[in-house]
Amino acid sequence: MDLNLHSPERQLIELKIEHADLNALVDLTAHALPIDEILLRRLKKRRLQLRDQISKLELLLDPPEPA
Repeated sequence: MDLNLHSPERQLIELKIEHADLNALVDLTAHALPIDEILLRRLKKRRLQLRDQISKLELLLDPPEPA
C-alpha cells in the first residue's frame, strides 16, 4: 500500500498515534500531584476531538454496508 503524506490512510495512522500519545499524557497528568485540572480538561477535550476525526475517516475509508 502506497501511503503518501496526504492520503486518508496516512492521516488515520497519524491521528491514531496522536490519540495514543494523548491517552498516555492524560494518564500521567491525572496521576501527577498537584493535578492540573485545566490542563487535564484540555487534553481530554483534544482526545475526544481526535476520536471524532478518527471515526469520520474510518467511515470514509470503509463505509458501512447497505442493509
